[in-house]
Amino acid sequence: MRMSTKGRFAVDAIIDLGLREAGGPVTLASIGRRQRISLSYLEQLFSRLRRGGIVDSTRGPGGGYTLGRPAAAITVADIVLAVDEPLPASEDRAGGRHAAALWQHLDEVMAQHMATITLDSLIAAELARGVQVESPPPRRAAVTPPPPPKVLRTSAPNSVFALGRAAAG
Repeated sequence: MRMSTKGRFAVDAIIDLGLREAGGPVTLASIGRRQRISLSYLEQLFSRLRRGGIVDSTRGPGGGYTLGRPAAAITVADIVLAVDEPLPASEDRAGGRHAAALWQHLDEVMAQHMATITLDSLIAAELARGVQVESPPPRRAAVTPPPPPKVLRTSAPNSVFALGRAAAG
């Protein structure tokens, strides 16, 4: 398992989401501002994360992303595997073929270790470090239309001709 920039950005974005999802769905634009990741790049990552069951999306006003399962059930390995393409088995790694067994063993050790790190533990570590989680802005209440105006009933004629007939009669 390799740890690419894509995997690192995905882990950072998911930690950000996990810290803030209690206030409702979190937008990619807000994650991008805080993490300094472009919106188009986040859209690519979150598309893969959604397919991997790591996040759920909500469309429309007030929409955004939430975790697809509890933070304790998501590991760093889950996140990285969801966004990174696996290396082809025949791909030569740095160091050539002589060290292929070494690189394969290191990949396995890294994957095993990442599978032991839960998102829940990363969120707790961030909170323990004193990361400030701003409360989301209050959502605007749904606008209810004003009550319809009262209809005025009069006995006055409704046209010039009716007025003339009423005056003549």
